Amino acid sequence: MTAEVLRQFTRRPERRGERCELCDEPLPAEHRHLVDTRQRSLKCVCPACHLLLDRPGAGQGRFRAVPGRYLLDESFQLDERDRSRLQIPVGLAFFFRNSVLDRLCAFYPSPAGATESELDPQAWDDVLGRTRLAALLEPDVEALLVHQERGGPTLCALVPVDVCYELVGRMRLHWKGFDGGAEARADLAAFFERVRSAARTLPDDPGGAP
Repeated sequence: MTAEVLRQFTRRPERRGERCELCDEPLPAEHRHLVDTRQRSLKCVCPACHLLLDRPGAGQGRFRAVPGRYLLDESFQLDERDRSRLQIPVGLAFFFRNSVLDRLCAFYPSPAGATESELDPQAWDDVLGRTRLAALLEPDVEALLVHQERGGPTLCALVPVDVCYELVGRMRLHWKGFDGGAEARADLAAFFERVRSAARTLPDDPGGAP
């Protein structure tokens, strides 16, 4: 899902007249996405097509509508051993379950793109299994986004998968030099603040989880 998805988020603002990739209807500036599980790519779609395919088994299971929910687990923390097991050297990664390949996937965003790695199931259980978000994750269309500056708090959020590819696109578009530069750092800070603002926090009581 990497090359095609990244092209969608590194290009300049959408050209006037962009159209739904399923029915060819004109698209609004802000629109939704489908995951094409066969081609491992995102498709830009109109509200009607998104609604039509937003149910189990729609499109013979090939297309899955990317939902819009954001959930935050403020109790989740990573230590150095956890980061090593998840192979997160720069403190930023996202994880999702690929239903076609029937495995867990890990992606590590960088200015060069997103590096994919097959995640050790035991590491998933031992580390990410500590957050209740892991059990709520919808295959293909939602991801766990984990971000931690060294010595800082951990962000662990369940987000729509297209948001993660937007993050990669932002890094590729704005990053300059070794540390990214002031523009890139400000853009990423605004991105993570937007995720936090959009997310509902998991309640303390496990029985009250969404």
